[in-house]
Amino acid sequence: MSRIRNAFKNGKAFIAYITAGDPSLEKTEEFIFELERAGADLIEIGIPFSDPVAEGEVIQAANVRALKSGTSVHGVFELVRSIRQKSEIPLVFLTYLNPVFHYGYEKFFAKSAEVGIDGIIIPDMPFEEQGELKDEAERHGIDIVSLIAPTSDERIEKITKASKGFLYIVSSMGVTGVRSEISTDVEAIVKATKAVSNTPTAVGFGISTPEQAARFAKVADGIIVGSAIVRIIEKHEASAGQHIYEYVKSIKSAMG
Repeated sequence: MSRIRNAFKNGKAFIAYITAGDPSLEKTEEFIFELERAGADLIEIGIPFSDPVAEGEVIQAANVRALKSGTSVHGVFELVRSIRQKSEIPLVFLTYLNPVFHYGYEKFFAKSAEVGIDGIIIPDMPFEEQGELKDEAERHGIDIVSLIAPTSDERIEKITKASKGFLYIVSSMGVTGVRSEISTDVEAIVKATKAVSNTPTAVGFGISTPEQAARFAKVADGIIVGSAIVRIIEKHEASAGQHIYEYVKSIKSAMG
């Protein structure tokens, strides 16, 4: 069983996103261990990029801060290497096609496998255009996590059947960010995926409160929280660790 599947084996999975290098790589490592201590089952590590098109203002700002602090792709790989010396928590990169392309597909996925990454999410890569990148990822045992949006419709079956790791169900149209209300029929999307595959589903984009976490944990196999965690880091900077722990603990408890 892969580490990603392990995230879903003990009930509903809590998946946390954090931008590497905000405010520093050393602090990112500390915060990741706080996330794990609070009950996170899988961590998405954002590789900072200058044009993160799927992200709202909160995560865009985190990307800018991380790049200003000197965070590089090489530095993020070394962060993962350091984490792996102390933890077996599933780790997934969230990045954009440009950094992977410039690093070189073969080199990027070979390095990902070497340091202990389990999967990758690339929001600006259409499913139909995975091509060469998909081949390299599979060759090195890295799962490409596919996104299913409310507009996916007839593509849901095709994406689901080819899915690896878990399916990222996008709860809302637009960019990431905290939302007070989510009106998408997530249950129907999850049902459509379950009809053709047993790949776990996790709902993200906009989830920030214990009430939202409880609601979507009833529907899917897991939930994803990003902007709310990044906002805590933005507010408390280097001293965010305990605040992250307390917030994640409250969300995890609400999931039942």
